[in-house]
Amino acid sequence: MSGPLVLGIETSCDETGVAVLEGMEVRSSVLASQVDLHARFGGVVPEVAARAHVEAIRPLVHQAITKAGVHPDELDAVAVTQGPGLVGALMVGYAFGKSLAYSLGKPLYGIDHMEGHLFAPRLAFSGYEPPAIVLLASGGHSQIVHVKAWGDYEILGGTIDDAAGEALDKLARLMGLGFPGGPAIDRDAENGDPSAIRFPRALRDRPYDFSFSGLKTSVVTYLEKAKSEGSLPPREDVSASIQEAIVDVLVTKTFNAVEATGVEVIGGGGGVLANRRLRERLAAEADARGVGLFVPEPVLCTDNGAMIGSVAVHKMERGEQGDPLTGDVDPALRLGS
Repeated sequence: MSGPLVLGIETSCDETGVAVLEGMEVRSSVLASQVDLHARFGGVVPEVAARAHVEAIRPLVHQAITKAGVHPDELDAVAVTQGPGLVGALMVGYAFGKSLAYSLGKPLYGIDHMEGHLFAPRLAFSGYEPPAIVLLASGGHSQIVHVKAWGDYEILGGTIDDAAGEALDKLARLMGLGFPGGPAIDRDAENGDPSAIRFPRALRDRPYDFSFSGLKTSVVTYLEKAKSEGSLPPREDVSASIQEAIVDVLVTKTFNAVEATGVEVIGGGGGVLANRRLRERLAAEADARGVGLFVPEPVLCTDNGAMIGSVAVHKMERGEQGDPLTGDVDPALRLGS
């Protein structure tokens, strides 16, 4: 065996993800999305999310173990998201993971969801190692993290209001593009002109922090004015211009951190990293600067059980013991705490 056999469970928000890892090799990874359940509400409803996790988790765990070709008794540990996230959603996964670990007599590892995103590139790139600057951009969190070593994290900057994914969801809903907003705007922007409208790039005087609430206000104001004047541009141009404003800020501030720290490795995680324009811009800038870019395929950028299991594998290989079964979720868990 190339490493410990770990079951990873992720239920922080609106996707139930379960995976089996052997070391950093993904033996199986399955996912139950709740997009259709929340689409009619235009956003995630916590109570609906929690109930959906309850229905999905047991069959998904069975499916992941079966696809991996292992017996539950062969597992070396169970890893589950402890936070941050929606408290009800977290409780479903954590309680199931705790019960499974107890019944099998295996250690339980409670994992920081954001640390899972930090580790996700390791599942795709064997050469991904710190020191690194990592852009974490998801529905509820946008952060730039200086990974000095595994387990040694300095958060250089983050969101002071709406995260990138949250802004995309709200703006997509405003334009009638549906939920989730990130993929909807990405698709709509494909045939648009990103330079058609110059929306603001906020917090230019704060090199690593993000603010996207002003962008939302600017888009609303622009569209209302254009509509009253009978000069509404093509919707695709609006989507492309919104996307470019968000991408421009994410890329600029990531490379601000690269310049300040002198690191030569960039990683990325979180659902927003599935955006095609963001991946394109990061790749072009990294290539121009001679910096290594390690952004995994979109399925590993979005929430998944494999990233949770990968952190536990690392902890086990370092000799860290599991958590007491008396532990609980922490919806406000902070990276490195």
